Amino acid sequence: MERNYVDELKMILASQIPDEEKRKKILQYHESDIADMLDELSPVERGELYEILGDEDYAEVLLYAEDIGQIVDEMNPEDAADVIETLDADDAIDVLEELDDDQRKEIVALLDDEAREDINTIIKYDDDQIGSLMTNNYITIGVWDTVKSSMKKVVEQAADNDNVSTIFVLEPNDRLYGVLELRDLIIAREGMDLKNIIKVNYPYFLDTQETEECVNLSKEYGLDSYPILNEEHQLVGVITSDDIVEAVDDQMGEDYAKLAGLTDEEELDEPVRASVKKRIPWLIVLLVLGLAQSFLMTGFEAVVASLPVIVFFQTLVLGMSGNTGTQSLAVTIRMLSTEEKSKKKIFKTILKEIRIGFTNGLMLAVLAFCLVLAFLKITNQGVLAEEFSLIEGVKGASIVAIALLIAMTLSSLVGTITPIIFSKINIDPAVASGPFITTLNDVTAMLIYYGLAAMLFQIVI
Repeated sequence: MERNYVDELKMILASQIPDEEKRKKILQYHESDIADMLDELSPVERGELYEILGDEDYAEVLLYAEDIGQIVDEMNPEDAADVIETLDADDAIDVLEELDDDQRKEIVALLDDEAREDINTIIKYDDDQIGSLMTNNYITIGVWDTVKSSMKKVVEQAADNDNVSTIFVLEPNDRLYGVLELRDLIIAREGMDLKNIIKVNYPYFLDTQETEECVNLSKEYGLDSYPILNEEHQLVGVITSDDIVEAVDDQMGEDYAKLAGLTDEEELDEPVRASVKKRIPWLIVLLVLGLAQSFLMTGFEAVVASLPVIVFFQTLVLGMSGNTGTQSLAVTIRMLSTEEKSKKKIFKTILKEIRIGFTNGLMLAVLAFCLVLAFLKITNQGVLAEEFSLIEGVKGASIVAIALLIAMTLSSLVGTITPIIFSKINIDPAVASGPFITTLNDVTAMLIYYGLAAMLFQIVI
């Protein structure tokens, strides 16, 4: 039977044992499990838990809670400020962002000068700059330190900073000299020159670099943490692997939202008005393109009237065309998000996607030809006449097969070129390409499909 940690924690909280014993028992559970309990408690019970855990431990639990804003709102401002002061600056910012403006200003005013300064150091960066994600949770030593003095500094700083596996070595003016792994320091012998084990060519990011660029670069190294430097090469913060993972998660959420035609990632609990504002712009574009498609369809009334059976297979051609374009779009967006987007790389991507679209289209066209012809034969369905005719059946199946081949090839081209063009004219290709390509491919496939039908059966449009 699976353990229910929340029930176990509730039993501890409701027990009659002394508060100090309760605290020890509760802290034997992971903060995430304690936060699950926290979300289910009443305001009075949450206040009791705060009194038991104290500022620092309660703050660590708070970071895992679902509704941080509500929980902080229940606390008096002085207690909330005491809790937030114990957090790293980046975590403190995350908590403050969950509060309304008035509440945030009130709590910030109650923070001590050091905490306020640390927070202001990070919030000055734009959201798309890596400096906005850095933390002040790291340990430093001086390039002049010995093994003994370095260990002493690590022990002293570890009381407030748990990011201890990587130690940053500074020059007198706070310029980064290099990086020292804790393991290497532990096994170093007294009297050894630390410069022999310090990595001086360690990867770093500038504080104003774009987050997306840094995330892509971090994949090449897979380190626990990266130093963040300013223009003077001074250490101003650190970004950890956890921060990188969170940034990737946020980036994926934004990309999914963009591919759906949203300008921003939509929150589940946001107001209807905010969601409508994000969705409506590209829905209007799609409406216009959809109307254009409908107007074009009226030009093929003669084809539909003469060959009603081919309407059965319209969704097949349009659907496969859209799927192919979406696949090429995804590959191209990924290519554009990397550093490898030279003219040679772009041309290579376009050529490859066309070849893939043609190859897939050819195979599916042959399969579709056989299946459509078999369908017409089995159902004794005629194309022009009421009953099945082999010549007309071959023509009808050929319309589907040829249209499928051409549409899938062109869709691959459109799905590749469109985001590249948007990127060149400074329009976010992820936002614009998804809905645009879907409808554009439908229009193109429809023109090809009914145009072929009119040509093979010599129908005057």
